[in-house]
Amino acid sequence: MSKILFVLTSNPFMLDGTPTGLWLEEFAVPYMALTTAGHDVTVSSVVGGQVPVDPNSAPSEEQKEAWAAAIAKLENTPSFEAFSAEEFDAIYMPGGHGTVFDMPFNKKLHDLIFAFDKAGKVVSSVCHAPAVFGGMRDENGLPFVKGRTLAAFTNSEEEAAGATKNVPFLLETRLIELGAIHQRSDDWTPKAVRDGNLITGQNPQSSAAVAELLKEALA
Repeated sequence: MSKILFVLTSNPFMLDGTPTGLWLEEFAVPYMALTTAGHDVTVSSVVGGQVPVDPNSAPSEEQKEAWAAAIAKLENTPSFEAFSAEEFDAIYMPGGHGTVFDMPFNKKLHDLIFAFDKAGKVVSSVCHAPAVFGGMRDENGLPFVKGRTLAAFTNSEEEAAGATKNVPFLLETRLIELGAIHQRSDDWTPKAVRDGNLITGQNPQSSAAVAELLKEALA
């Protein structure tokens, strides 16, 4: 089966110091779906170590049991810098507000994603994690997302979450400004999009659908 590199946020705070980090569902649901299907998943983070989890995504007792194998991977992650695109068939970035802070401005991460993309390998993300593409331009200055169809957390969802003033930019606005073809569903309903080797999802509710598209792409 395929080898997939997960890259998780390491950022634990919003602009005003409110705790944030990884949105657990967006990691755990795809992790369990992909590993159950037999894929080999390596979990990394931006700087390595313990991955901060947004307290608003804390699991129920039932989820703790169902996601136990995934949750255990958050304790002592290696940095993504320990890996190369040659080792994997796909890269996946789950969201959470933390991703808006430590992924859009990380050139080493951008270089890794470009390496996956140029090799025709799957690049995937969900919810806030497409923020990473907001800082990506190729050697000619062309935005990574220009002309590409994708889904990501919407401005109206950000407003409903009460976080529009607590993030460095509004994700939907940024991606559209860079030339992305942004598709959306109603707030808090699943929306996953595949455009060639690029797979994206709108919100936490889209995590399972993104995982299914990933499995299809890797089949």
